[in-house]
Amino acid sequence: MHVPVAVSARHIHLSQADVEQLFGEGYELTPLRALSQYGQFAANETLVIKTERSQFDTVRVVGPVRRRTQVEISRTDAIRLGIKPPVRISGDLLHSPGITLIGPAGSIELAEGVIIAARHVHMSPEVAAQLGVKERQTISVRINGPRPLTLERVHARISPLFTLEMHIDTDDANAVGMESNTIGQIVEVQCNEKDDMV
Repeated sequence: MHVPVAVSARHIHLSQADVEQLFGEGYELTPLRALSQYGQFAANETLVIKTERSQFDTVRVVGPVRRRTQVEISRTDAIRLGIKPPVRISGDLLHSPGITLIGPAGSIELAEGVIIAARHVHMSPEVAAQLGVKERQTISVRINGPRPLTLERVHARISPLFTLEMHIDTDDANAVGMESNTIGQIVEVQCNEKDDMV
């Protein structure tokens, strides 16, 4: 089965409480453009993310708001920032490093919440049934192009609201020589082995 591939650059998900701490009381995120998954959008709002070693300015916020604030970066970003975030599924933040978020109305010192997002494919239950995969089960995806590569430990994320699409970070995209309209091919469904991805 073929799957469209998209690059997920560094970004931030915010709780409503943190939106108000960073942008002002009663503030709501404003959509810049819709993303491929239902209800998700790149917001007009950006923040500074900062550690003792370095920082990134104008990091995009992705909406809508979530229960917990989360920062997703690449391994290359982490090296520049001088932190060692784990590779995790979105929302799995336990024992991840913290970071400072700086907005126009305030700042927040996150105690934890920085991860490197695990490679994943969004899919509907119908597609998952065709592949014979369950939520968070891993698959391998072959990406052809200037630097063809098979990416392993790609997690299946399943929901009736999901559109079929694989998300990789900028490090993986650079490794395969990512181009516009890149299509991958699911080549293997793997066992549901436990791995800590740290």
